[in-house]
Amino acid sequence: MARVLVVDDDRTVREVVVSYLRAHEHDVVEAADGEAALRMMGEQPADLVVLDLMLPGIDGLEVCRRLREGTDVPVIMLTALGEETDRVVGLEIGADDYVTKPFSPRELALRVDSVLRRAGAPAAAQRLVDGDLVVDEPGHAAYRDGAPLALTGREFDLLRFLVARPGRAFSRDDLLRQVWGWSIGDQSTVTVHVRRLREKIERDPTRPERLVTVWGVGYRWESA
Repeated sequence: MARVLVVDDDRTVREVVVSYLRAHEHDVVEAADGEAALRMMGEQPADLVVLDLMLPGIDGLEVCRRLREGTDVPVIMLTALGEETDRVVGLEIGADDYVTKPFSPRELALRVDSVLRRAGAPAAAQRLVDGDLVVDEPGHAAYRDGAPLALTGREFDLLRFLVARPGRAFSRDDLLRQVWGWSIGDQSTVTVHVRRLREKIERDPTRPERLVTVWGVGYRWESA
């Protein structure tokens, strides 16, 4: 049973989401604003946070940013249809997934289960080495030149997937299906994560040599 914190100032939304997540056998707590959410995470951390972007006081983006300063807890954002810019910013600061309002509570519950599985599933006993880069699957960690890389869970999943398949080009749709487990979704999610990953693994992110763009197709991992 995972502990899930639901943060939304709309009481009706909270009640519906909490009800569905409890039906999926999660231990669910709730907060109506960002300050309460951060306080609750400090007192008793959750295993996952469902976070609305439009919150009174401290907004969802700032809550996500503060969470990322001290924890790698998975975060699923709730965004409105017209908030594409905020959604992209949220992914850039480390959110793992998002669901667009109006949403199906069942879909959200399935997304929560999927993210929790990825965050807590036992990794295959494999250690991938590519030049100065090491991807330690059992330890769910990556290193470059011996120094640990600060990766979110989804960034690690993407890196692990690509390093294990050098020389193969994948479209953004391919990556959404195989890394995110989505049959449909916003391709900008992949674009944002590729950009963030390049900033952490490339010598010069503006001229990537490892995670390269294949024009008209998508992305390919080039072994060192």
